[in-house]
Amino acid sequence: MPSDAAWALRGAIDAGVPIVSEPADISTSPGLFIDALLGIGASRGLDGSFARWSAWVAGCQGVPVLAIDAPSGLDVDNGQPWVGSEPAACVQASDTLALLTLKPGYFTGRGRDLCGEVWFDPLRGIDTPAADDEVVAELVTQAAPGQMPVRWHASHKGTFGDVVVVGGASGMSGAVSLAANAALSAGAGRVYVSLLEPDPSLLLRPELMRRDRWWLGAPSALDGATVVCGCGGGDRVAPVLPPLLARVPRLVLDADALNALAADASLFDRVRRRQARGAVTVVTPHPLEAARLLGCSTANVQADRLGAARELTARLQCVVVLKGSGTVVAVPDGRHGINASGNAALASPGTGDVLAGWLGGCWSAWPDRDSGDHRAVAAMVARYAVFTHGRAADAWAAGKAVRGPLLAADLIGSLQAGAAWQPDRR
Repeated sequence: MPSDAAWALRGAIDAGVPIVSEPADISTSPGLFIDALLGIGASRGLDGSFARWSAWVAGCQGVPVLAIDAPSGLDVDNGQPWVGSEPAACVQASDTLALLTLKPGYFTGRGRDLCGEVWFDPLRGIDTPAADDEVVAELVTQAAPGQMPVRWHASHKGTFGDVVVVGGASGMSGAVSLAANAALSAGAGRVYVSLLEPDPSLLLRPELMRRDRWWLGAPSALDGATVVCGCGGGDRVAPVLPPLLARVPRLVLDADALNALAADASLFDRVRRRQARGAVTVVTPHPLEAARLLGCSTANVQADRLGAARELTARLQCVVVLKGSGTVVAVPDGRHGINASGNAALASPGTGDVLAGWLGGCWSAWPDRDSGDHRAVAAMVARYAVFTHGRAADAWAAGKAVRGPLLAADLIGSLQAGAAWQPDRR
């Protein structure tokens, strides 16, 4: 064995630590597992004796497991168990002590479930590779960008812009309502609802305004709005996209709008060409929608969530929000961040529509939405929206004795209660 491992083994033996090579050699019930079989440099799955130890740990239910560096069997770059493991899983830790650096796989894919609570010790005095420093910076500073800017006393509703939510094919108008309510709660000055198909039964909050076929209106209206398109759109959304892609300066594409892009290469190309004229697009796919856009399987996307987000942002030249456990926010210059907030209560119908509307409302109301680097502003807004969306779910779950699904309409209330707008109090 390597000299440092031999040194550690001799020290353990000298200290009286019993040494065994197989789980069958242990006769007492453990009170704690410390998993240090494989670390962050591993490039293999669990097989042979490794697999037997992992299976034994899994069978001792209720015993806490502290993983050193990472749960053995976890690919720390993408948050998935190494392919070829026996079984195709890895150690399930209750806590993970990360040394030297944080890795993306702790926070995305299956990593959050497999790592448990992550503790970090940088081991001061030891030089950390620059690449890992960048990963830490992306995870820590970009995941939670802080509070939204001050809303000055002399503001009026026009200061915070117009949001138009376009979607709602037959039988799916509820998605538009959720997105519009979320945009309103985010602080947009005015929010309009433009249904793809009429739905007289849809009841909207009195603050929301209907605008039929808004996308065919005056160019001046399209030129100044923030648009959220695709929520509950079905097949009817595709014909609406060309005028939106041509005129709207700030565009959030979600759900069926993304499926339309995946099915039509010309629409895909129009999104890409928007950045050349200063128009910015944010797309918010879940893994299946991302797979359709990339022409691959959902399993491929989940196997490398960071790589999938980077590939998608490079192809579309827009800001990408790849939803899921450890939502990834990526921009075309190669930067990315992994969101640390949120929980499984968000696995509920309509929470994605809420995120799209919330993002659009935050973007419209952001004071610097039209200044400087438009894409940098969009990325900042996307990170803020994703983080606060997850934080609202965390706050909701913290107040529940029994955690069940979080209904999307209730999520909006939690978002509004936790919004970080800073009113001018002078």
